Amino acid sequence: MKKKKIKRKKGYIILTIIILLVIVLCLVTTEKLTTVRYTYETDKLEAPLRVAMVSDLHSCYYGENQRDLTDALDAEKPDAVLLGGDIFDKSLKNDNAYTFLEYIAGRYPCYYVTGNHEYARREVVTIKKNLTALGITVLDGECARLNVGSETVNICGIDDFGAVGERTARAQLKRASEGADEDNLTILLSHRPREAEEYLKYGFDLILCGHTHGGQWRIPGVMNGFFVPSDGFFPKYAGGEYTLDGATMIVSRGLARESHPVPRIFNSPELVIIDIV
Repeated sequence: MKKKKIKRKKGYIILTIIILLVIVLCLVTTEKLTTVRYTYETDKLEAPLRVAMVSDLHSCYYGENQRDLTDALDAEKPDAVLLGGDIFDKSLKNDNAYTFLEYIAGRYPCYYVTGNHEYARREVVTIKKNLTALGITVLDGECARLNVGSETVNICGIDDFGAVGERTARAQLKRASEGADEDNLTILLSHRPREAEEYLKYGFDLILCGHTHGGQWRIPGVMNGFFVPSDGFFPKYAGGEYTLDGATMIVSRGLARESHPVPRIFNSPELVIIDIV
């Protein structure tokens, strides 16, 4: 009887160790930056174009001078960088965010929209002013033109839907869409994917969002995302590519790491690269 109890106890100990090792391995591997690639096909371009999307950085640390992130970005040689909001964090210092932004502003055409954390800091006016001074195009109801060689793409953007409210966000969507040249490919940059049905009303071709952090926990092939504070459990648009009625939406799982109290599980922080062909 004692031998059975000893064996059972050893079994529990071994099982506990295995579970702990799996958890540690999971946490370590899913904190590593990954590059996620998408291909978007259109008949509105004659030459291919590559854009990078950086979302939900939350002023997190990516090595000295943010080199882990900037090196990954430079390796992809994008034609433009689209910043999908929450580049800053409501609690962390702004240093890491500005270090990254100062670097990319001198190398790439950059376009920025706010997320909810820029508003939570109560510094959104200052942030917009500083980014404009760096040469980054701030979009809050505008539609800019990205010119690469002989190609022109409309880059439209709005402030965070939840922060400015429906009335203001809808007015910005209308103004941005009216500023787009219908002959060009039109990209909408907006922080939250939950309002996808609203975005579809304005005829955008490609919609780029963030905010969800991939639902924080994932089980690939089983569960795309577990929880988003603003959307609840098992959010519809947790991360990835979605084919909508007349448009494609890509949702970045973002780059947040130490800024969030809940660790990412099977959900690596990601740099998104989109080849438009």
